[in-house]
Amino acid sequence: MSGPGPGRPGPGVLAGCAGLVVLGAAVGVAGALVQGGLFPGGLLLALVATAAVFLGGQRATSSQLGLGAAVLGWVASVVLLSMGRPEGDGAFAAGVGPLVYLLGGMVIAVICATVARPTASAARPGVRGR
Repeated sequence: MSGPGPGRPGPGVLAGCAGLVVLGAAVGVAGALVQGGLFPGGLLLALVATAAVFLGGQRATSSQLGLGAAVLGWVASVVLLSMGRPEGDGAFAAGVGPLVYLLGGMVIAVICATVARPTASAARPGVRGR
């Protein structure tokens, strides 16, 4: 075997995806902390950062694999933070803000995954597709 075959990601892409999982988790933790402070500005900032890491992951890897890696890290962190501890402490307080952050982040992930990216011929004017 000489290297990755067609359609198989190389080691650089896989390393980038591992970094995107960590980055997605970091954005999830930061968003959980920021969304509660300075409502509604903190919530808006957390959702914009979430969208940025999802789209950035997709663009960085030029595939849905990067998006999925960032979403995986984000979802894992917010689910773990929403579970709380046996003592009753939790990162999310009761209210509309945390619920909007959790559901909004999931909606953003679905939107980023389903919005079609322009093809190479559509991105360059004057080049016709087949």
